Amino acid sequence: MNYRRLGTAGIRLSEVGLGSWLTYGYGVSDDAARACVRRALDLGVNFFDTADAYHRGAAEEFLGRELRAVRRRDLVIATKCFFPMSQNVNDCGLSRKHIWESVHDSLKRLHTDYIDLYQCHRYDPDVELPEVVRAMDDLVRQGKILYWGVSEWSADQIRAACQCARAMNAAPPVSNQPEYSIAARRVETNGVQRACLECGMGMVVWSPLKQGVLTGKYSGGKIPRDSRAASREMSGFLRHVERELADRVDKLRPIADRHGATLPQLAIAWLLQREAVTSVIIGATRPEQVDENCREVPVVLSEEDLAEIDSLFPASEYP
Repeated sequence: MNYRRLGTAGIRLSEVGLGSWLTYGYGVSDDAARACVRRALDLGVNFFDTADAYHRGAAEEFLGRELRAVRRRDLVIATKCFFPMSQNVNDCGLSRKHIWESVHDSLKRLHTDYIDLYQCHRYDPDVELPEVVRAMDDLVRQGKILYWGVSEWSADQIRAACQCARAMNAAPPVSNQPEYSIAARRVETNGVQRACLECGMGMVVWSPLKQGVLTGKYSGGKIPRDSRAASREMSGFLRHVERELADRVDKLRPIADRHGATLPQLAIAWLLQREAVTSVIIGATRPEQVDENCREVPVVLSEEDLAEIDSLFPASEYP
């Protein structure tokens, strides 16, 4: 496993991180999830990503139980806050109150004294940025979090947060967690990638395999019985797979074959060659998937490879 700095921050994350959206504490049995976590640790993964909203804290609770046996300094634990955790009018968003209460709830569920990376799960238009920045800065100064970041914020929102932090002499955000993959290149066209580079922020990207579409398992547009798309609990944003998209994924196979790689390994290698990307967050339901996605395959894509991928999945498709 290789490790990279999170943008200009000093902390280093494994190039592949293990996520828990739609899986741990919910869609996957504890035994299967435990096997995935242990395999990830064996392979050198130090970055584990979750959120309080993932099944109302169940994912955090699972990771808290499973990671307690690991030396804390060997882990980089990331979680998030924003989405409602109850019907309480203040139990959502990015107010100082919700951030304060959410971080303490997450600390309890994760069985830890501090969170390495605490992220604003979405932007909150109802809260002024100085309130958010100061709340995060206070948590950094108190040692409850070490770094903070954002997820799915626009380029303008990212720049504004960094400018606000500088003006307040506060800790700035160091990370952004957007969706990014060969088949989801919006960060390249909406300015988010450029904003991260300008602000010295690293991207820890989610859905690198487009919820399994880029594995090639949906060839011909068919939905295998054991796939995410066939699962009510784990389908997420994936309700169906268009035949045209599946056919384009199939056309990536010759590129992967040239490098002795599988389609998932090609997709991850492509992301790790993109600007501002620090870590790729995978979702796994079986340890074999962790093996495949973390296996060190020397895939260095040439200009010809990249041009071929661009022709199949042009960034201009994703405004």
